[in-house]
Amino acid sequence: MAKGSIKRITPQAYLALAEALAHVFWYKNRLKSYLHMMLKDMPEILRGLDFSNSTKREIAELIVQRLSSNESKYQTIAIDLMVNLSRMSNFPDLENIGKEDKREREIAAATHAVKDLQFWTSQHQSITDEQEQYQAEIARKIEETKQKQNHTLALARLREEFMAMHKSANPQERGRKFEYFLNQLFGLFGLDPRASYSLEHEQIDGAFTFDTDDYILEAKWLNTALGRADLDIFHTKINRKGRNTLGLLVSVSGFTRDAIEQYSSATSFITMEGLDIMAVLEEHFRLDYLLRRKKRHMNETGQCYFPPSKILE
Repeated sequence: MAKGSIKRITPQAYLALAEALAHVFWYKNRLKSYLHMMLKDMPEILRGLDFSNSTKREIAELIVQRLSSNESKYQTIAIDLMVNLSRMSNFPDLENIGKEDKREREIAAATHAVKDLQFWTSQHQSITDEQEQYQAEIARKIEETKQKQNHTLALARLREEFMAMHKSANPQERGRKFEYFLNQLFGLFGLDPRASYSLEHEQIDGAFTFDTDDYILEAKWLNTALGRADLDIFHTKINRKGRNTLGLLVSVSGFTRDAIEQYSSATSFITMEGLDIMAVLEEHFRLDYLLRRKKRHMNETGQCYFPPSKILE
């Protein structure tokens, strides 16, 4: 809601607010306390008011004048005052007036003023609704920005870990760290990763769920590209699982040509290599988008291999 497009409160609503402020309190110190509580975030509205020598009506009219003269700044608090006063159903301050006829007269006047304010407040419900929607939208955008910043920071941390693993001289230690790294990466994108586990005669590096499909994960970080024999072994592992199980084979060093050609027309798994991981870590692609494109390519062509450069095309 830009300042230039703000919906204005009608003069009748401001007049009704002044009437309600002047009538619902009998003692000026009670009016003063109420205003200080309601306007605690906008103390300048009360600055310079003389509660000792001014009447309640003079104070109420000056408050309303200050609110209406700068509505772009004070509209929210003006509506808060209107809504709060219009919800009053009894007036303890007035009920303490000693003379019965005066007490009844003042309560009747306050009741009338509140009902009048209720009417005008209801006419401006759309303003209240727009303000609430606007505030909700602002809060949503702030939360989205915060989550995006946290996501970016998490990716930056993982990128540092990934680059540090390149310097590792111990392949076994690097392999263990790589499995943990992938679990963190997949968890960051809500893919429900499961750690490695063992079955009779075989080791599974991990598993995850994506778009209602269950995947088993094989992660390799060798000094050379992964060959056809390794892809054959992974293909066999998948075939031993449920009929709808798919696979993701990750090889940081890539794949040999004969391996890719062998699984270029029919496959039950997709592949990722180091370039894919860096594309995700550098936020060229989201991981879920990358996997979705790879799976679609697999379904359309039967090919297991679909590098980031092809996705960019």
